Amino acid sequence: MTTYKGLRGLTIQTVAGDPSPLVDGLIWYDSVAKKIQGSKTAAGSWATGGNLNTGREYVAGVGIQTAALAVCGTTSPGSIDSVESYNGSSWTEIADTNTARGTASMNGDGTQTAAIVGGGAAPGGTTGNTETWNGTAWTEVGDLNTAKDQHAGSSEGTTAASLVFGGGSPSPNTATAEVYNGTSWTEVADLNTSRERLSGCGTSTAALAIDGAVVPGAGATQATESWNGTAWTEVNDTSTVHYWGAAFGNTAGALVAGAYPAATHTDEWNGTTWSEAAAFSTSRVLHNAGTGGPGVEGGLIIGGVPVSAVTEEWTKATAAVTFTSS
Repeated sequence: MTTYKGLRGLTIQTVAGDPSPLVDGLIWYDSVAKKIQGSKTAAGSWATGGNLNTGREYVAGVGIQTAALAVCGTTSPGSIDSVESYNGSSWTEIADTNTARGTASMNGDGTQTAAIVGGGAAPGGTTGNTETWNGTAWTEVGDLNTAKDQHAGSSEGTTAASLVFGGGSPSPNTATAEVYNGTSWTEVADLNTSRERLSGCGTSTAALAIDGAVVPGAGATQATESWNGTAWTEVNDTSTVHYWGAAFGNTAGALVAGAYPAATHTDEWNGTTWSEAAAFSTSRVLHNAGTGGPGVEGGLIIGGVPVSAVTEEWTKATAAVTFTSS
């Protein structure tokens, strides 16, 4: 650990207690404890959360670890319109969407009280239908320009700024992307690599497109692309393939978990590269996630195949440490 002598010549801030937010790598003088402190982030870990009331696969996840939504999905025999709300320990059934959707991944953006979902496989086939949630009811808004399923989106977007990309429709897959501005969807620059069954996270102006299938039946890709609001750029690949996994976080820090066939492996993104992180407990695929941002401080994975009600919570805590005075 760094010593006091090692800090000589540095100017550090004085704080009464700990600074907020507490992020990795800070150094300060605690005027209450009268000691020099720093912050260090521990390795992340998974823990079991509360079970969904209705097990589901192909579910959209929205919100943060302590305030999330599980939207629609698929049970046997088909798509459902059921929505549940999570308070950090248990799920409660709330108002259904107007359109049942599932059988394929779809994006979910926003918060527990202001969310948006778009696309998916409805009873009549692949849809561009989009709905927003105001904390009480779902309202149909402008459709996607191109109906999509098996696509991904910006996990930290809002009801006025959401991004979707990739997908398995139009067949066999697509590179198209669209941004929602609170009223309508607009087509933006395509991904460099067409893909379906991919994961995504971030915002409408800073997002990651992660892995997926390039051609149905032809295997998976480990390619990651980064979106800057204008164009997609290829960045470092994941360390392990996450074909039909789930992701949360943003371009500065993200997590992708699970794969097809059902698996438990997890990769963590530090803004530059991917590395293996702690595996979760219940093998699954076709699940989804809610984020606990910023980055990968906390998050959820929800449901999955085989049809599951299991929730698992990811936590990566940052704590204060004391520098020695020798």
